[in-house]
Amino acid sequence: MRRFRFERWCRRAVARRHHRLPGDGERGGNPVELAVTLPAILLMLFASIQVAAVFVARSTALNAAQSGVNAQRLHEAAPNAGAERATKFLNQAGDWLVGWKDPGPSCVTTATDVTCTVTGRALSVVPGVSFSVRQSAHGTVERWTAP
Repeated sequence: MRRFRFERWCRRAVARRHHRLPGDGERGGNPVELAVTLPAILLMLFASIQVAAVFVARSTALNAAQSGVNAQRLHEAAPNAGAERATKFLNQAGDWLVGWKDPGPSCVTTATDVTCTVTGRALSVVPGVSFSVRQSAHGTVERWTAP
């Protein structure tokens, strides 16, 4: 009796193994799907990192320009105080903004206003891709006026 039960169990197991489930003919499909989708996933990953690097570079340039304006707008500030402050800020900020030294930060001062501009390129994560960055800040000059 036991042998009969065991044989019947074996026949059922073999029958279950040979019974094809729907989609069972696509064995090995997962590695192919991964090979097709992985480049797209990597492209989106690097693109998102590059977008983040551009935003950090823009923020760095804007903060440097604002720092330059704050230094240049002081009452009787030296003529080059804003550009020097922006340069000092960029030297300490790291390499998110590259190529800013070629023209360097520039500050234009009139009798009432100061405008500082910082230009450069964002750090490139993807080789061969370059994003230019130009940020300006504006402020009023501190001065004595008649009451």
